[in-house]
Amino acid sequence: MARDEMMDCDLLVVGGGMVGLTLGLTLAGAGVQVVVVDRQAPGDVQAAPFDGRSSAIARGSKQALDGAGLWDAMAAHAEPILDIRVSDGRIGRPASGLFLHYDTEELDGRPLGYIIENRQIRRALFGALAAQPTLTHLAPAVVSTLERDGAWASAVLADGRTIRARLAVAADGRESTVRAWAGITATRWRYAQHGIVCTIGHAEPHHGVAHENFLPSGPFAVLPMTDDEEGRHRSSIVWTERKDLVPVMMALDDEAFSNEMQRRFGDSLGALQVIGRRWSYPLAFLQASRMIAPRLALIGDAAHAIHPIAGQGLNLGLRDVAALAEVVVDALRLGLDPGQIDQLQRYERWRRLDSLSLAAATDGLNRLFSNDIGPVRLARDLGLAAVNRLPPVKRLFMRHAMGLVGDLPRLVRGQAL
Repeated sequence: MARDEMMDCDLLVVGGGMVGLTLGLTLAGAGVQVVVVDRQAPGDVQAAPFDGRSSAIARGSKQALDGAGLWDAMAAHAEPILDIRVSDGRIGRPASGLFLHYDTEELDGRPLGYIIENRQIRRALFGALAAQPTLTHLAPAVVSTLERDGAWASAVLADGRTIRARLAVAADGRESTVRAWAGITATRWRYAQHGIVCTIGHAEPHHGVAHENFLPSGPFAVLPMTDDEEGRHRSSIVWTERKDLVPVMMALDDEAFSNEMQRRFGDSLGALQVIGRRWSYPLAFLQASRMIAPRLALIGDAAHAIHPIAGQGLNLGLRDVAALAEVVVDALRLGLDPGQIDQLQRYERWRRLDSLSLAAATDGLNRLFSNDIGPVRLARDLGLAAVNRLPPVKRLFMRHAMGLVGDLPRLVRGQAL
């Protein structure tokens, strides 16, 4: 594409992270003309130092990725979640005997979800680009302006190139420039917590069990990963800690840091040892006041950012992808304009309740469990135990965790787009 050339397409995605690139690839697989613009260079975002996180891929999200033809390339790096154990605890003490246990055998025996390193997800997505001739991936590139009128969304890149699309999509993250340009406000706050993430090795196999141990400073999650090339058992740590203590924890040497993890989790996996780097991230809440504007839709963190408790952030974004892809494809098949406001209103109605309810639930759970108030602790422990002893209620909660409740897009239901 020459610097002074104008490109026309059906869809312009601003932001090529995991959610934005998944949308581009999903629609390109259905023959839609898509341009994805990302400010990050592909080599940078696929390198190990860029992001140490792993993501929980719920069953519904796995079905959506599978339907888009993207799952096979990441499947070898996906560790099935066969059990989820939720407990309440204190540092240096055993977890409460009152707990909640999700067992896949209580449903259909299939995995509840999967844990995959983010860098492996990115590698799979970038590897799929060559097979999609209707997708143009521009990276690194920066959108300088985006104007929307009755017929087009027109973007000018920093190098002078121009792209016109029937619909622009903001997938540029929590601090979305595109959302701000559209005048869409957001409710937001920062938690008094940071997330510490790293990979650990351990002596005993995890058997596909994901642990969520609620501590006074926040949840401490141990998530099963595939063994490494040397056969070493691995798990991903998502450790929510008071932000004033995070610099202290991050400054510890590996032995002291591993000891702190052991104090919080116990000995069920044997000795824990940190592998490689550690990362820390501030935790925040964001909910956009609208998910659409004329010729514009918001997806992923540009629309909503939630607490990592329960590991639902990426799944929420992937359900955005599945819903918006269905709206766009259905409109084009009927000869309609996917950027018309009535088409976009269908997308917003579809996604609004799910995003609001999950944001409220994760925020509420974090506030309920991130304290050490005696009566509150007793009440929540009794609540976990009660759910654990009510099979119909527990199965409903399990299906929520798998992303299989509500008015689901075709891809999430395991159907073709």
